[in-house]
Amino acid sequence: MQAAKKWYTELLGIAPYFERSGPDGQLAYVEFRIGDYKHELGLIDRRFAPAAAVPGPGGAVMYWHVDDIESVLGKLLSMGAREYEPLIQRGDGFITASVLDPFGNVLGIMYNAHYLEILRSFQTE
Repeated sequence: MQAAKKWYTELLGIAPYFERSGPDGQLAYVEFRIGDYKHELGLIDRRFAPAAAVPGPGGAVMYWHVDDIESVLGKLLSMGAREYEPLIQRGDGFITASVLDPFGNVLGIMYNAHYLEILRSFQTE
């Protein structure tokens, strides 16, 4: 968890705003506020995964909007992430990619012109 905290702090350029230790005193959870609406990005130690969880990546991929997807993908790879899914043009103004962080978590990134339109509409109200 300490290594993941350090890695994500470097990636995001901010420190977590919340941390919690487990009953053993070891770091168990860290939470960052990211993006235009300060959404929560939480990391929880695998020790607290549900009993039915299987090892390795799986499930839904959550995507984080970035303004320059190629640059962010390059940064992730330079920091030790591995490509999970390459850059894919999903439609006009919509591009996705995903990586496995050094801890085995899937991190999706996207550039979404529609998201930017919605964001601008809220900013002009």
